[in-house]
Amino acid sequence: MTPQISNLDAALGVTVPARHARGRAARLGPALDAVLSAHNYPAPVEKLLAEALVLTALLGSLLKDPTGQMTLQAQTQGGVVDLLVCDYKGGELRGYVRHDAVKLADAAHSPSLQTLFGEGYLAITFDQPATDERYQGIVPLEGESLAEAAQSYFSQSEQIPSIVRLAVEKRPDGHWIAGGILFQHLPEGEEGRERLHTRLDHPDWDHVAVLAGSVKAEELTDPELALDQLVWRLFHEEAEVRVLAGAPLSRGCRCDPDYVRSVIARFPEEEREAMKGEDGVIRVDCEFCSTSFPITFA
Repeated sequence: MTPQISNLDAALGVTVPARHARGRAARLGPALDAVLSAHNYPAPVEKLLAEALVLTALLGSLLKDPTGQMTLQAQTQGGVVDLLVCDYKGGELRGYVRHDAVKLADAAHSPSLQTLFGEGYLAITFDQPATDERYQGIVPLEGESLAEAAQSYFSQSEQIPSIVRLAVEKRPDGHWIAGGILFQHLPEGEEGRERLHTRLDHPDWDHVAVLAGSVKAEELTDPELALDQLVWRLFHEEAEVRVLAGAPLSRGCRCDPDYVRSVIARFPEEEREAMKGEDGVIRVDCEFCSTSFPITFA
């Protein structure tokens, strides 16, 4: 085990070689606060986005290409939420939710996943520019939680037995903490080897799933419990557990006013005139960081 893994805003990789399993653990603190504070969402929507962001951290940390990007998108109809988007690039996270305030007011205090999303799908996209690879998997949004929906994604789209656990907490001081783990069965050995077959009932996987599934929500959100120590609690009886170096996580938005201005400048002048508001300024909003950029031309 590698000691001194950061307790907050970090992700680390784990392998359990004898059990042919790999995993990820992640916990968000200040980075999560930075994303949520930009939106002023109602509590159930904040909680949902917090879960989605820590899931995004777990999935994004699977990327081998340091320039790669992972995007998680839930697009639905009939529920409180009609669009949720999060992405990960180089350890930076961002996300936003589009929701119906009227439907949310009519929902229960703690709405179910079905109430929040209605009918829809979960799309997860991995872009890896270094190898010019792009992969997208789409599955129905099913289950009682976002964690179950993610498990369904890996089972249906990737055929990889997986277990996902997510937990979020808004502490008495008003700050949010979200934590999660993701473990998967790699029947041909350690991470990086080709998967030739997968058995959902493999005894090694059953063992890993039981241990990983025993994690408690309060352990995932405990700011005093380092991630490597969390993994050690779960797998301390194993002959060998390998923990990779921790990767820092942060809130990041890639909106660039100069780039936006250069794009708008390509439009004919009459179209730019039509974009202007009453004050004669073109305003472009970024949904991720809730920032409005005034664009003017001489």
